[in-house]
Amino acid sequence: MNKRISIILAVIVIAASCTEKINLKLDSTFTRLVVDGHIKSDTMAYTINLTKTSDYFSNVPAPREVNAKVSLTDGTSTFPLSETVPGQSGIYQTDSKFAGTIGKDYTLHISLAEVIAGTTEYTASSELIGVTKLDSIQVVFNADMGKDGIWQVKVYAQDPPGRKNYYMLNLYRNNKLWSDTITKVSVTDNQFFAGKYIMGAEVFRINNSHLWETLYPGDTIMVELSAITKEYFDFINQVKQAGFSIPFFTGPPANVQGNVSNEGVGFFAAYSSSFAKKVIK
Repeated sequence: MNKRISIILAVIVIAASCTEKINLKLDSTFTRLVVDGHIKSDTMAYTINLTKTSDYFSNVPAPREVNAKVSLTDGTSTFPLSETVPGQSGIYQTDSKFAGTIGKDYTLHISLAEVIAGTTEYTASSELIGVTKLDSIQVVFNADMGKDGIWQVKVYAQDPPGRKNYYMLNLYRNNKLWSDTITKVSVTDNQFFAGKYIMGAEVFRINNSHLWETLYPGDTIMVELSAITKEYFDFINQVKQAGFSIPFFTGPPANVQGNVSNEGVGFFAAYSSSFAKKVIK
């Protein structure tokens, strides 16, 4: 027995002595501007968040990009954004009376107070596409799926004919956003239902095993259907595959293609939305 233990210890020592020390040299100077925000056709104040990428092993929030000059233009009019807490927040908002116009292209202009990646000027553009009406939603409990059953959320709507359409769907429970991380947001194109009526397509599943997520009688479920660009559709899918949440990019930027110029990362999106509600009984 003692001989066996000695042999095991010897093997461990040899294995340890063969371990090579590797020094990882990470470039902590690779700083990029991060843009995160959107506008819609509804009248309200819209928010654009500006931050900087930080070191991969940093355990503090990403640095805010403050004192920037930010504006939107539709090719005819210009709409300035104001920093919510000047010089501190890095959060920029439109006027509360702002509403995007369907069919227009919007460009976000950013002029920084400091140089990032060799420049202070950044832009990002997106078309605001009209969305089809979301007729209704259905919420069904399926006891045969999952350990304790699954709630299935289904939608009914007409897909507009004649073009390739891309959709994003968000879910609200009792007026609180349920799809609050990118993994819960649902995106799809109309490849399998182009120009047809969407008859009860499943868009969300809610695990009945998770007490903090499951549904109860009296809960109000609301689905937001948004018409988005192909670029934003691709971006969301890439972020999902990369394993980020939103806000994202607190470490080095992954190979995710956004729409920010001059090597900025993130995305500025414009889209319109339609809503439908259902009360659980």
